[in-house]
Amino acid sequence: MRLFAVRDYRHLFSAQVIALFGTGLTTVALGLLAYDLAGPRAGTVLGTALTIKMVMYVLIAPLAAAYVDRLPRRTFLFVLDAVRGVVVLALPLVTEIWHIYILIGLLQAASAAFTPTFQAVIPDIVTDESAYTRALSASQIASTMESLLSPVLAAVALTFLSFDRLFLGTSAGFLVSALLVLSTRIPDARPSTRTGAWDRAASGIRTFFRTPRLRGIMALNLVVAAAGSIVVVNTVNHVRDELGGSQTHVAWMLAASGTGTLLAALVLPRVLDRLAARTVMLTGAGVLVAATTTAATLTVAGLATWTGTAVIWAGIGIGMALIITPTGKVLRASAGRNAIPEAFAAQFSLSHLAWLITYPIAGWLGTTAGFTLTWSVLAALAGAGTIGALLLWPHHDGRRPPTSATTLTHLAPSKDHPTLTKAA
Repeated sequence: MRLFAVRDYRHLFSAQVIALFGTGLTTVALGLLAYDLAGPRAGTVLGTALTIKMVMYVLIAPLAAAYVDRLPRRTFLFVLDAVRGVVVLALPLVTEIWHIYILIGLLQAASAAFTPTFQAVIPDIVTDESAYTRALSASQIASTMESLLSPVLAAVALTFLSFDRLFLGTSAGFLVSALLVLSTRIPDARPSTRTGAWDRAASGIRTFFRTPRLRGIMALNLVVAAAGSIVVVNTVNHVRDELGGSQTHVAWMLAASGTGTLLAALVLPRVLDRLAARTVMLTGAGVLVAATTTAATLTVAGLATWTGTAVIWAGIGIGMALIITPTGKVLRASAGRNAIPEAFAAQFSLSHLAWLITYPIAGWLGTTAGFTLTWSVLAALAGAGTIGALLLWPHHDGRRPPTSATTLTHLAPSKDHPTLTKAA
């Protein structure tokens, strides 16, 4: 592939992939650490830690996107990886819950700054127009595959290692990522044409609010977060306390969700050649509403089983993939080339804002009120997000099924941008 013939991009992309998997494995290990320290209150601890993560992502990512052109980017990326490596190395040494919160704040602040900086570097090292588009797609695919494979890798690793050793491995991964960053030749940034930091940080968000299809994606972000928080936050307590499983069983149950993502990923390219992105993404929302509603219903009836949980978790993985995978294509179709990094940065922040709403519900409400009420609330949020997407994303905006040649053109706004101003 011509894209990966670009040495600097190849090294930088490898650094991003290693860092992504480091973050994913750390999340799995963090859940087990929380259970080790807090037992039945692990959901509260994990929910708080992940809420801190979302706060860092929502606040820091747009600021990093605004100021990245003023920083020596290679050095900045190296420092971010080094910080993450050191923080993860310290996590298995903690003895108090508040230690987790401090370290997670540092870790996720670094992660929140890494992604927009990486995206800002891509157009400077991949100058070919078509290769640049593929580079953005590769970055998105890497993020999707991380959510798929991290739990599987963690499950395999935990068969042979304790979770504290998993932290050691992920720390080494971040340091390898830092060395790969140092091996790249990243040119100095070109100053942005926008002079105000807030203007630069908010430009992508303004595009979302004035574009009907992107407003629909904001609603779908809530659907993904509502369903995904059940898997990320509640799996450890559900498996350990309700089903009586071990830490390895926790990882394998997370892997069930990843398997659902894999199944969807295998068929989505052909599906998207025949169906509009809107149709696929709303179908995914319907799958997530059904999965979360079923999860809540089974807890009411006291019928939660290993098989039933695995099927529901796999369904959540499928539904999330149906929404997340086409998102990058819709973003690229809705912004000019120069505005694409800002659109991706806006989606990064807005999607994590949705998780900022749902993580505390899954963690805090799950611990105090139980899974029945918590999952019912999250199912209701998923349903509200689905209805919002139906209303905000006009049907005519994605009516014509795309082909490989028309996927972007039928979505792209016309020269006078009617979709930017027309009400849904």
